[in-house]
Amino acid sequence: MAKDKDLLASLSDASTESEFFSPIPAGYKKGKPRYCFVVGTVMSGLGKGIFSSCLAKLMQDKGLKVAPIKLEGYLNVDSGTLNPFRHGEVFVLDDGMECDMDLGTYERMLDQDLSKANFATSGQIFNSVLHKERHGDYLGRDVQMIPHVTGEVKLKLRELAMSSDADIVFVEIGGTVGDLENAYYIEAMRELAYEEGPNSCCFMALTYILEPKTLGEQKSKAAQLGIKQLMQLGTQPDIIACRASSPVTEKIRQKISVYSNVPLDRVISLEDSASIYMIPAVIAEAGLDFKVARLLKIEERIDLGHERKASAKWCDFTDKIDAAKREVDIGITGKYTSVRDSYASIINALEHAGIALGAHVSIKWVETTGLTDANTADKLADVNGIIVPGGFGMRGAEGKIACVRYAREKELPYLGLCFGFQMAVIEFARNVCGLAKANSTEIEPNCTEPVIGVLPEQKKIEGLGGNMRLGGRDVELKSKTIAWELFDKAKSVRMRFRHRYEVDPRYIQQLEEAGMVFSGKASNQPIMQILELPNHPFFMGTQAHPCLTSRPLRPQPMFVALVAAAMQRRCPNEEIPGCVEVVQKVCAQSS
Repeated sequence: MAKDKDLLASLSDASTESEFFSPIPAGYKKGKPRYCFVVGTVMSGLGKGIFSSCLAKLMQDKGLKVAPIKLEGYLNVDSGTLNPFRHGEVFVLDDGMECDMDLGTYERMLDQDLSKANFATSGQIFNSVLHKERHGDYLGRDVQMIPHVTGEVKLKLRELAMSSDADIVFVEIGGTVGDLENAYYIEAMRELAYEEGPNSCCFMALTYILEPKTLGEQKSKAAQLGIKQLMQLGTQPDIIACRASSPVTEKIRQKISVYSNVPLDRVISLEDSASIYMIPAVIAEAGLDFKVARLLKIEERIDLGHERKASAKWCDFTDKIDAAKREVDIGITGKYTSVRDSYASIINALEHAGIALGAHVSIKWVETTGLTDANTADKLADVNGIIVPGGFGMRGAEGKIACVRYAREKELPYLGLCFGFQMAVIEFARNVCGLAKANSTEIEPNCTEPVIGVLPEQKKIEGLGGNMRLGGRDVELKSKTIAWELFDKAKSVRMRFRHRYEVDPRYIQQLEEAGMVFSGKASNQPIMQILELPNHPFFMGTQAHPCLTSRPLRPQPMFVALVAAAMQRRCPNEEIPGCVEVVQKVCAQSS
C-alpha cells in the first residue's frame, strides 16, 4: 500500500529528474473509481455508445454511481461545426456543450443531464497541453505525446471520476482501434490501468461479425484482425461483444475466444434489436453486468434491492414496446433525411411518446428541397402529423414553409422545432398577416419584412455578438395556454437551445392580433420561444429542441401531444382523449 502511494506521488512529479509523469487531481483516491473502456474494431457505427450506455444502466440499476465520457479523435474543439451528413446530429448539453450524438444516448439511457466534463476531443486535449506548455507548467521538459498528451487524457478521466463521485467511469473511444488518431487514447488507457493497479479497469471490445449473403455463413476473420490490432497496442480485452445482424454462432464465438485469450463466457452475441431499449435485457441475460462487477471486484457495492426495483420499472416500460396496438404515421420534413442519424433525438422522442401512448410510430421521411405549395399535398397525404425540424441555411426552407401552410390549413397536427418554429412564423406572417415578403435574414439578408433575424437586443443581452444561444434556458410560460397545460401549469420550463435567429419584436403584436399565441418567452426578455395556434387540433412550435430532453420513462410533453393528436386524426371515430389530457396522464404515470 505504501508503494502504491509512493508511485501515485511520483506520477504527478513534473520535474526533469523523473520519467514518471501523470497529473493527479488533488484529493484523488486511487482504487475508489473503476474504469470500463469500450473500443470498436472492424468499422465505426457499430453502436459502441448504445452498448456502453446499456451496460452502464445495468450497473446504475445495481445502485452504483456511473459517469460516461466519449473521447473523439477529431481535432474540432466540439461538434458544433460538423455537418449532419458526415457525423449525425449535434447533441447539445444543458451547459451549452455541442457534442456527439452518443451523449444523447447516455442521457436517455441513464436519465442523467451530462456536462462538458463528459465529452472530449483531440482538439480539446491538445489545446490544454499547449496552454500548459506556454505557461511553463511542464518545467522545461520537452512536451511529447507520451507522457504529456496521454497524461492529459488520464487527468480528464480522473477529474470526471472525482467530480461525479463515480463508482465506474465508462470511457467510449470513438471510431475504431485502427484509426491513427485513437492510438494515443488507447495508450492512455493502457497507462491508466497500469497506474491504477489490478482490478481497476475493464477493457471491452465491440466487433462485427460479417455474414455475406453469397456465402450464407458468418465470418470472423475481420473481427479477429481488429482484435489483434488492439492487442498489439498492449491492451488485452476482458470482454468482447460481437455485433451481427443475426445471433452469433457458438463456433464463431469459440474462434474469437481462442484468438483473443478471452474466456468463451465473456464473448457474447449482440445481434440487431427492434429497439435499443431491449438491449439491457440481452446484456443482462448474458450475465455481463455481474462479470464486470467481478472483474472490477466491486460486488460488495451492489444494492440488490435497488436493482430489483429499477429492473421492474424498466421491464414495465419495455413490455409496452411489443404491446403497442395502434399505428400512427409522422412525417419528418427536413433536408438531412438521407442520414437518419441527423435526427436521432427526434426519432427517440417519438418512440418514447409512442410507447407511452401504446402506439407504434412509423416515420415518413420527406425531403423538403423540392417541395412547393403545388406538390406538398401529395407528399403529406398519408401522414397523420408532421415535424419540421431544425436546420441551417436557405436550402429546403421554402419547402418547409409549404409544409407549415399545409398543416395549418388542413388541420394536420404540427410540431416545429427551432428552424421549424421560425418557418411557422414566416408562413403565418405571409399568408395570414398579409406580409407577402416576410422572411428570415438568414435566408434573405436584405428582406424588407424580416420577421426573423438576429436582434441587436439579443447581442447586448447575451454579450456574444452573433454567436448562437446554446444550452439550457428557463422559458416563462403564459397561463391559460396549451403549453402551460402541457407542462402541468408551471410558471416556467427548462429547455435546450441551439440557434441564432429570433422573432423580431416589431412584428409580435401584429402576429398576435392575427391569432398566433406566443405561449413561452425568455425570462425578462422580448424573445419568443414557444408559439401555438389555439383553433387547431395541435399546432405548436418552439425555438428549443425539446427532443434533447426526452427520456424513455419521461417522454417529452410536446411529442406526446403531437402523437396523441396524430392518433386522433388517424382514428377520428375512436374515443382518444385530447392531447392535453393524454400528456397529463402520461406525466402522472412517469412521476
